[in-house]
Amino acid sequence: MSRIGRIPVVIPSGVQVAVADGSVKVKGPLGELVLALPSVVNAEVKDGRVLLTADLKARRDASALYGMARSRINNMVHGVSQGFQKTLQIVGMGFRVEETMGDEHKGHTLKLSLGRSHPVMFSVPKGLKVVVDPKKTLITLSGRDKDQLGQIAAELRGLKPPEPYKGTGIRYQNEYVRKKAGKAAAGAAGAAGAGAKK
Repeated sequence: MSRIGRIPVVIPSGVQVAVADGSVKVKGPLGELVLALPSVVNAEVKDGRVLLTADLKARRDASALYGMARSRINNMVHGVSQGFQKTLQIVGMGFRVEETMGDEHKGHTLKLSLGRSHPVMFSVPKGLKVVVDPKKTLITLSGRDKDQLGQIAAELRGLKPPEPYKGTGIRYQNEYVRKKAGKAAAGAAGAAGAGAKK
């Protein structure tokens, strides 16, 4: 039995949850999200909460699906009521980002200078909001769908992951980047060690 799956999802004021045909629809101030439930999981709305049950004998991974379904419904409720946000930081001499004029129906396009011979164009799908700071080194993504937000942030970071020697590239804000010692530093340490042995 999944300990997470048994926890009811509390529905805040201003959010509506409907269960029909094996799917959960959540509607709130920031929009609407729909989740198709796994076949072994059932949901019902009762007393302002979403309660989940599962047939744990039907499949070997039923307990995992049970907990995952509860977590995703909780994320949907939070997403349509408060939303999610991720901030990425661009580190490097001359590295920057600009937001081109976008259409709210087609999404936004980011123009990134990442030390290549040409700028990289990155399309952010509709449903996500993009804010670029005045210094053009911080990108803030926000939206109601946590899965989509995380995927787009990971793809954006993947354009230029932090390199291990200088730490330049795209990273999540407050992400710890472990740096390696360069050849010069390693050589100096080796020479110092050899001198100490003498």
